Amino acid sequence: MVDVASKNPSIPAELIGESSKTEPASVVEYFSVEYLERALGSNLWEILTTGISILIILIATIIIARMADRLLKKHIPHIFEASKMDKEFDQTSHALTRRLIVAAIYIIGILMIVLQIPALNRVAVAMLAGAGVAGIAIGFAAQDSLSNIISGILLAVFKPIRIGDYVDFKGEYGHIEDLTLRHTIICTWDLRRIIVPNSQISGDYIVNWSIGSPEAIWPVDFGIAYTSDIDKARNIIIEETKRHPQVMKDEEINVRLTELGDFAVNLRLTFHVASRGDAFDTGCDIREAVKKRFDEEGIEIPYPYQNIVLQRDAA
Repeated sequence: MVDVASKNPSIPAELIGESSKTEPASVVEYFSVEYLERALGSNLWEILTTGISILIILIATIIIARMADRLLKKHIPHIFEASKMDKEFDQTSHALTRRLIVAAIYIIGILMIVLQIPALNRVAVAMLAGAGVAGIAIGFAAQDSLSNIISGILLAVFKPIRIGDYVDFKGEYGHIEDLTLRHTIICTWDLRRIIVPNSQISGDYIVNWSIGSPEAIWPVDFGIAYTSDIDKARNIIIEETKRHPQVMKDEEINVRLTELGDFAVNLRLTFHVASRGDAFDTGCDIREAVKKRFDEEGIEIPYPYQNIVLQRDAA
């Protein structure tokens, strides 16, 4: 029998048994473990326990975050209502508070995972030593994301818009469906979802129809020919406007001459409706009714045309 211990002094004697049948398997097992530990530069058992710890922390973080989100979504309104703070904390504040708490849980979970990995732990200590330079670099790299997060917090605190408000934004009309830390979702009248970064909402012009009185004044423009009777056209427009059920009859209805155009005398009707959501359809109905009355009464609605005058020389 070959003396394995003498040939390989690095192999512990306990792996060399008296039975030659188990000798090859023990040697292969030892060399496999030793090779893996040398390749990884660490104890194999330590790596396995670290991996299991990271997996447990990751699963626990996800479960806790989801449970917290569900519980907060269900109980935050009741908590504020019981503490008589529900007037100050509306649906927008509830959503932001919930998301901030969930984000904090994920951040804590990530930090715990970093602490489980010695290499990352050393990197984190080194980054803290150069936190000033790292903060500037991260600030430049993530300035858009940070701007959106800060804008989302400011929107929830100062409340220029709230979840459920009806707004006009860049020519689009709809209601605020959700307000997250990064973006705002606007559901338009035709059920499109517009995703707008919070920094744009904070820095751009937006019309909020839900602040104060929901009542709206809506304009409708008409053009009549220069040969048509302006007073007759004005009376027709006012009569048809008063017939519409959505128009507020106790408010003033005006028809004013706004422009003497190239081919038409332009009149503008303004009327009151109870909400912005009724304004567009009401305006369309009135425009159709006035067109039919103009046809019956002989009021011409002109289209662009030109008069060409030909002059001949006296000779």
